[in-house]
Amino acid sequence: MAEMISVEELKTLIDQTYRVEKEYVALRQSYNHLQSTIEQVIEFLPNAIWIIDQDGSVFLQNSQAKGLEKLFEILQWDVQDYEVTFEERSYLIKSTHHNEKHLLSATDITEQKRKENLATMGQMAAHLSHEIRNPVGAIALLTSTLMKRVGEEHKPIVSEIQKSLYRIERIIKATLMFTKGISAQKSPLRWEMLRRELENGIGYYSYGKNIEFLFPDNDFELSGDLDLLVMLFSNFIFNAIDAIELDEEDEGTVTMVHKIIEGKHRFIITDTGIPIENKKWLFEAFKSTKERGNGLGLVLSREIAIAHGGTIELYEGEEKGFVVILS
Repeated sequence: MAEMISVEELKTLIDQTYRVEKEYVALRQSYNHLQSTIEQVIEFLPNAIWIIDQDGSVFLQNSQAKGLEKLFEILQWDVQDYEVTFEERSYLIKSTHHNEKHLLSATDITEQKRKENLATMGQMAAHLSHEIRNPVGAIALLTSTLMKRVGEEHKPIVSEIQKSLYRIERIIKATLMFTKGISAQKSPLRWEMLRRELENGIGYYSYGKNIEFLFPDNDFELSGDLDLLVMLFSNFIFNAIDAIELDEEDEGTVTMVHKIIEGKHRFIITDTGIPIENKKWLFEAFKSTKERGNGLGLVLSREIAIAHGGTIELYEGEEKGFVVILS
């Protein structure tokens, strides 16, 4: 015959059951709180994090990881540290085991790699520019002498040589300026002075089509570095010339409009040439949107504009162009 449980024993058993249940609930709440804390911690991390169970399922991941599902599919779990390129981005992948779980992380190092590559390319370009500068200077001196001695029928040939040298000298100057950085020596100057320098530069630039240049007629004062501003505006004008040269039309127009808005000079430069391609490369050093560009023109132009308290923007209008803002 089964032993009867007394009322006191039953009460004790019920109390113990309640205590166990409370401890379980408290333990469950503590676990949920811990898991929530872990989720918040990995969410704050700048890299993508995956925590994988033994069966290969994802136990935990942050929002960075959720946005890289396709990258996760190609990761090598058995390699601890390596780099991978995915969708034009570079990632540093780290892999480790902990408590029967596999931890994977992916850190976007695209910007770091870009800076490293730019530094290397800049050093190489600066070295080559220094090596080229002396012979180019000698050739320029010889062509200047040659221009005085040749007959009229040969002067156009010498003139084309001088124009090509002018382009090389601009590339060298831009490269060295890019490696050294922009330092503006600002002083008051008149637009008419800047305009004359730009027109002289156009005269040295080689192009075959009939191109009309429409610059502001009114004279006004700016505060800036004349040499740097000549380079800034020349870059846009020469880019416009190249775009018109590639267009199907036999002629084209480069237009520059000036306004003063909220105390800042605003120059709108447009042209009738071919549209801009690969806009994401516009301000990327050594990546050009045109066939014969070196990818430094717009980068330097923006740095010059910033040094003059301004910026450069794409023109939002019917025509293709840029807006140069200077203080």
